[in-house]
Amino acid sequence: MLKSFFKKFKEENIQTQELQSVESSQTETTETKENKGFFSFFKKEKLLDKFKKGLSKTKEKLAESFAELFEVDKIVDLQILEELEEKLILADLGVKTTLDLLEPFKNKVIKGEPLNTKQLKSFLKNQLLSFLKETDRDFPPVGKPSVLFFLGVNGVGKTTTIAKIGKNLKDNGYSVVLIAADTFRAAAIDQLKTWGERIGAPVVALQEGADPGAVIYQGITYAQKNNIDVALIDTAGRLHTKYNLIEELKKMVKVMNKLIPPESQEIILILDATTGQNALSQAQHFSSAIPIHSVIITKMDGTAKGGIAIAVSHKYNLPIRFIGLGEKPEDLVPFDKNAFISAILPD
Repeated sequence: MLKSFFKKFKEENIQTQELQSVESSQTETTETKENKGFFSFFKKEKLLDKFKKGLSKTKEKLAESFAELFEVDKIVDLQILEELEEKLILADLGVKTTLDLLEPFKNKVIKGEPLNTKQLKSFLKNQLLSFLKETDRDFPPVGKPSVLFFLGVNGVGKTTTIAKIGKNLKDNGYSVVLIAADTFRAAAIDQLKTWGERIGAPVVALQEGADPGAVIYQGITYAQKNNIDVALIDTAGRLHTKYNLIEELKKMVKVMNKLIPPESQEIILILDATTGQNALSQAQHFSSAIPIHSVIITKMDGTAKGGIAIAVSHKYNLPIRFIGLGEKPEDLVPFDKNAFISAILPD
């Protein structure tokens, strides 16, 4: 099937949108890029402050919710754990994650082992940290070009997030190309082109309704020919419950796999923190269709909950790559689980 697709692609005379000229060759060496690191301007102290400020709504809500439980040091009983269970579920941790989180503490209480609220809070933080999976993949991935493939439903901020990452990559010395594989809406193509102009990156796009697999083929080939470091692929904000759209997504990944080795790819699911448990449903459907390497959670500053990050990472074994804490490019910050837990559950 793939062979016939590529044969058809070569035979067809597809008219492409005019591409911006490739930027002048980068003077920085690969070693310099690695030394700088992606988003290197976020020092540890600054990152913690950023998390605290961006997650202030979540922190205030949880602090208020947990005040009665942890304000006074006392012996933990099953009633206290039931209250904590309810509060964690309301904070968007979800039922499964909450039950898994509290199970060891319930076992302690049932066995009659001593446990006070001060110890519970300390143990709880450690348990939450263990639930947040860490990635062992480089960002951006190794290879030239490396490919970042973004997916998610409408309204999660996918295209804007791509633009933010593209800008930050460029600021760190990488050359980038944006690939408009969301061909379902002409507005999506125009939006990506506008972002390309703003950040000074070429955009590969075909007409509305074109085969998104063909766009990906042409975009990655363009990156290979022009010695570009990173290709960022935008995809349609498809409804995760639509069978035909999921099948189309699988085809797009197959095209990418034909051109780029797995170690040079990162498939990134973008979720909106304000959608709560719907984000878990999206993660389930997308991850059952294609392999997902990491997650970006947007609009974390706009919710008083925030537990969805823990639920998604724990339930689907997915690392959180970045979280969005505002509108500016620098507000898309690399996820640090220690800073995150300290921000939402301070000592």
